Amino acid sequence: MQYNVEPLRTSQDIDTFLHLAMTGTHGARNQLLILIGLNTGLRMSDILGLTVGQVKNDDLIVIIEKKTKKRRLVLLAKLRSQINNYIVDLDESDYLFTGKDTTRPLSVNAIYKVFQTIARKMHRTDIGTHTLRKTFGYHYYQETHDIATLMMIFNHSSEAVTKRYIGLNQDVILKSLANFSLGLSPD
Repeated sequence: MQYNVEPLRTSQDIDTFLHLAMTGTHGARNQLLILIGLNTGLRMSDILGLTVGQVKNDDLIVIIEKKTKKRRLVLLAKLRSQINNYIVDLDESDYLFTGKDTTRPLSVNAIYKVFQTIARKMHRTDIGTHTLRKTFGYHYYQETHDIATLMMIFNHSSEAVTKRYIGLNQDVILKSLANFSLGLSPD
């Protein structure tokens, strides 16, 4: 079986994913983590490395991406109220997203397990830790049709890589095949 992580393509899927993530003991944590992923396009490893001090007072933060070691500006202005509500009882040195051991951030694998639980409830097999990043990219492109800027946001080497990453090529192929048939009589 080939495992392929896909974006959440509809608002209903996004709402369902968020709703299911909010159930349970870590609902507030899961909700903010997902909202940051959906609205920034950051990789999960970069989200999990965020500290309270980084996000407390600034709506524009600078991070160094773990994978690429490149500098990235991240706009958090639209998430300000959710961030402020979540960090109210946290120290500036705390990681935003922790488990039982509050001195260390959650691992990407821990989030993968959370997402797999949600995926099962949604009857999906294509959700993983890149789902949020791909969802950001997919919807950013659908709204702006600006693949060049999205390529820069993701630090990808080409537009083709970005289109493939967000599942755009798959959508184009499926759309073109929807009305194509050979040897079939009309119903």
